Amino acid sequence: MIILYYILIFQIVVSKGVNLNYTVGVSDFVTRQVKNTGKTYSSLSFKEIASYAEKKLNEDNFRDGYRDGVVIVNVESHLIDKFICPFIKINDSTKLKAEVSKRRDNEESYIRIKAKNGISLKTESVDIILYHNDVLKETNEQSTNTDWELISFHAIPEGINNMPMGPVTMMRNQLELKGGTKGKYTSEEWAESVKFWQGYAIKE
Repeated sequence: MIILYYILIFQIVVSKGVNLNYTVGVSDFVTRQVKNTGKTYSSLSFKEIASYAEKKLNEDNFRDGYRDGVVIVNVESHLIDKFICPFIKINDSTKLKAEVSKRRDNEESYIRIKAKNGISLKTESVDIILYHNDVLKETNEQSTNTDWELISFHAIPEGINNMPMGPVTMMRNQLELKGGTKGKYTSEEWAESVKFWQGYAIKE
């Protein structure tokens, strides 16, 4: 309820043309996103990405995420080529590899599937994910004292209009497991997530 109050105040004040100068810091979590990790990475620094997101946030240029206190900033076209997409399109020739992995030591292991071959897809758009400090405090995962934190960024391949959240992340959030941020999803959201990961894989 408190988070919803903050978001409503933010939207009302910005609509009246008042610049609140919200701050965006870099979460420790996002620093995993570097080359050769199977994640979207960028030639921009994490600080540069956070600063860009901060500017867009204060311009009211964002959309709502999966819950209160989570917002998504879309990257402008002239910066798209600075984000590298990790996905390949699965076909009959794709060789897949399954491995047991975990994001952090205090989280449960999960099965991760990667592609051993295939051509990396071109980035068509990029989403930057920001979490409000109050959301991160729910699980004591805030890394800074800023209003918002850069949690992740996703290079979206050509032909995908709306990038679904990964099903393992959704499971972690909905069941409120270690490393998850409380959230509930519709049956359509679950189905879209499974559908995407049936057709695409991260290239190792």
